[in-house]
Amino acid sequence: MSLSNIKIAVLMGGPGSERQVSLASGNAVLKALLSLGLDAVPVDVTSAEIDLPEGTGLCFNLIHGTFGEDGQLQDILDKKGIPYTGARAKSSRIAFDKSLAKQAFLAAGVPTPKSEVIDCSNGPILPSFPAPFVVKPPREGSSVGIEIVKNQEDAVDAIAKASQHSKDLLIEEYISGYELTVPVIDGIPYPVIHIIPPEGVYDMAAKYPWLTGTTRGSQYICPADLDLETTIKVQAAAVAAHKALGLEVYSRVDVMLDSNNNPYVLEANTIPGMTETSLLPKSAAADGLPFPELCKKIAELSLGL
Repeated sequence: MSLSNIKIAVLMGGPGSERQVSLASGNAVLKALLSLGLDAVPVDVTSAEIDLPEGTGLCFNLIHGTFGEDGQLQDILDKKGIPYTGARAKSSRIAFDKSLAKQAFLAAGVPTPKSEVIDCSNGPILPSFPAPFVVKPPREGSSVGIEIVKNQEDAVDAIAKASQHSKDLLIEEYISGYELTVPVIDGIPYPVIHIIPPEGVYDMAAKYPWLTGTTRGSQYICPADLDLETTIKVQAAAVAAHKALGLEVYSRVDVMLDSNNNPYVLEANTIPGMTETSLLPKSAAADGLPFPELCKKIAELSLGL
C-alpha cells in the first residue's frame, strides 16, 4: 500500500479554545500534502459529528487541545474503523491530563518537577509547599489557564483564577532556567529548541502573537545552544517521557533545564503545532527534513507503511 493511493482527510478546527491555531496547522499540512501530489481534503470539525469524505483512508488529526488531543476524537475514529495520525485514544487521554501524565512520569523515573493535586471544589486552597510554583488546570492545552506564582501572597488569587478552568488543579514546583522542547518521532529525538518568551512567560500571547494581537513573539534557537552532554541528557528525558506515556508515532516534549543542567519534563504534546514555522517542523527542518516530507512521514508512520 502506498500513501499516494489513500484519501487523506485533514481534520482541523475543533470545538476547543485552540480552534484558530488548529485551522492554521490544518491548512499548512493540507498545502504540504497537496504539494506532494497526495489526495488530501480539508475537514472543518465543529462538533463530535464528523462528516468524512467517502473513501477516507486516513484522518490527519490537527485538532489541538480539547476533543482532538484528549482521546475523544480517537475513540470516534476507532469505532468507525478509520486510521488516524498520532497517538491512540488511551495514550492521548493520559498525555492530555497533566495529572495522569505526571503519575506516568514518576512511575517510569522520568525527571519532572515535584507536584501535588489540589481540589478547589469548595474554594481555593493552598498546596503543601510554598511559592514559587505553577498552577495548571490539568486538561487544557497551549498554556490555557496556567498561573505562575512567584510570591506567596499572590497564591490564593492565582489558584482562584485557574480554578475557573478546572476545580482540580496540578500545582507544580517552579523550575527556573532554559525553556526547551524536543520533538520525538518514531522514538527518535530531534534537535532541541530553546524557547525565549518576550516577557519570560511562554503563554498564549508569546506562542501566537498573530492570534492574540500582540506585537512581540518568542525567540526560538534551534538547535539549542547546549553542549553535547546536556543535549543528550535533555533528549533522553524527552524520549523517556514519550515512552512512559505509551505514545505512538510522534510528540513534542516540553522540558525545563535548571542552572545545574538538570532536565525536568513538564508535558508531552501529542498534536503539536504544524504550521511551517511551528516548533516541531522547525526542529525537523534543522535535521534536514522539509515540512512536506515531515507531514508525509507522520502519515506513513501512522499507517505502518
